[in-house]
Amino acid sequence: MSFPQETKMDLDQNPIAVLNEIRKRCPAELQEYLNTFEDLYDRKLWHQLTLKIEEFFAIPASGPFQIQLFQNFISDWENKMNKLKLVTLGLSVMKQFSGYNEALAFLTSLVGKVDTPDSREAYVHAVMETAYIKLMLNDLDGTKSAIDECEKILEKFDSVETAIHASFYRVCADFYKAKAEYTEYYKNALLYLACIQLEDLTSEEKVERAYDLAISALLGDTIYNFGELLMHPILDALSNTPHEWLKNLLFAFNAGDIGKFEMLAVNFTQQALLQDTIAFLRQKICLMSLIEAVFKRSSDNRTIPFADIAAETRLPIDEVEYLVMKALSLKLVRGSIDQVDEKVVVTWVQPRVLDKNQIDGMRQRLQEWNETVKKTAMFVENETPELFIQ
Repeated sequence: MSFPQETKMDLDQNPIAVLNEIRKRCPAELQEYLNTFEDLYDRKLWHQLTLKIEEFFAIPASGPFQIQLFQNFISDWENKMNKLKLVTLGLSVMKQFSGYNEALAFLTSLVGKVDTPDSREAYVHAVMETAYIKLMLNDLDGTKSAIDECEKILEKFDSVETAIHASFYRVCADFYKAKAEYTEYYKNALLYLACIQLEDLTSEEKVERAYDLAISALLGDTIYNFGELLMHPILDALSNTPHEWLKNLLFAFNAGDIGKFEMLAVNFTQQALLQDTIAFLRQKICLMSLIEAVFKRSSDNRTIPFADIAAETRLPIDEVEYLVMKALSLKLVRGSIDQVDEKVVVTWVQPRVLDKNQIDGMRQRLQEWNETVKKTAMFVENETPELFIQ
């Protein structure tokens, strides 16, 4: 993030004098706003004045005047303004500072203005955005402290403005990205996307978010179901980009397709994180293949020979037992291992968010089950007709 140069301010100016000074320097298309501000201020129409300032701040050309307007005009009547709107306007002003330290000082002051019992939502919003600046300054401890504080406050709310949750999850995701904690990043990034309209992100932001989600899904040591991400429209941002292979790789993992994994692994040279964790990724695709093999079987056909698992996962048969033990320890499946007969009895498989192909496979199995039930009913009826006599 970069900030334009800060505008110098005279803190002794009265509110109307500030408007007159800005009016002299601003473009002609903005001067009418300054006239309206003065009129509404004189009439003490604080709500209408707030709405008009929001319009003004939404115009890019207003950027050079926002700091002075906020600190020398809005500050005069900010106690009449809705605290959440005060924070929203303050976040726009924050972007006009020339560096992170100046922005942090400004936001810290803003936090103090909304730290009241009746403005906890606004307080959380301001604290989380302050935490983001601390993150940019590499103050990880300060960021984590803010996250922990705001999480406790949010837990007490029955309902919260969506923008508050969006701010919280976005900063959490960026924090866990900085810490290379892939599972936590994955969870918080998806929660952030659930709180916003995807079209509010730029094309570059969509690609970056989709890329980071793909990497975290692959490297998260407890993430073995990519269905939620695969069905999310954010992933389409990788299509027709140099990163499209990552999207294809996610589908290969979710289907446990080891052949496709091997084909796409040549791209790992483009991403050092994947190249350095190739052994982990191979084990992960084998586990995904095992899950898929179990999932595709009917519930009455889940006694699986080691040889079948070896064929599905392309592992030597003497490595199958270790793989199954790993799956059991991760709670991906439940069951038991028969070492003598070299079989695995699976009683449960982790619930999954299914992609379209997997849903179609389930549809086919339901059709087969339905046909089996019909045949059984006809057999019973033909063999023992006396049971069906009315």
